[in-house]
Amino acid sequence: MNISPFSNVTGLFQSHQTKPTITNTTTPYESQKKFASVLKESIEKVNEAQIQSDKMTEKLARGENVDLHSVMIASQKASISLQATMEIRNKVVEAYQEVMRMQV
Repeated sequence: MNISPFSNVTGLFQSHQTKPTITNTTTPYESQKKFASVLKESIEKVNEAQIQSDKMTEKLARGENVDLHSVMIASQKASISLQATMEIRNKVVEAYQEVMRMQV
């Protein structure tokens, strides 16, 4: 039985050991603008859900032709989205306070 040496093995592994290059094409200012726009859009969606719920509730109170279950669904969607937004805000404030307490 003839076993050949592993002289070419290092050449095979070197081609697979190249590190991937990470290029960041956005500046911190652009990232901040993107984050701000996403945050603004999210708050606008919550506001729209609240307004829709209020309109449907007013229609129901005036006796207009509105399904009660549609009003309740809109109301619950608005309530849940507002609660989720408040929880996210609380977590962000908590994280900010934690960062501010760090000693440098």
